[in-house]
Amino acid sequence: MDDGRPIFQQIAEQLEERILDGSMPEEAQVPSINELAAFHRINPATALKGVNRLVDAGVLYKRRGIGMFVATGARAALLASRRDEFHDAYIGPLMSRAVTLGITPEQLIEMIRKEAAQ
Repeated sequence: MDDGRPIFQQIAEQLEERILDGSMPEEAQVPSINELAAFHRINPATALKGVNRLVDAGVLYKRRGIGMFVATGARAALLASRRDEFHDAYIGPLMSRAVTLGITPEQLIEMIRKEAAQ
């Protein structure tokens, strides 16, 4: 928790990673705001802001009086979102650069296959 990004964002991303790697499956209860705050030694309002970010995105939902839970379909939604981010950050610029260098899509695919084989 010290990479220059807001702590609430890091909390949200850590929860997302646990959902993606399966350590926090759908319908699993999420640690409470107070547990997150105590574990990370942060203000509970900061932890709440991170969790609410995931609630707003439909990744988590509240059960009154019980706590927060991972929503059904959360993993699939997160994977789709991460794939979109990957495309925007890497594939779009890669294709743009390939076009500039005169590399065809077929040549690019072959380059990727060779790299994957190593």
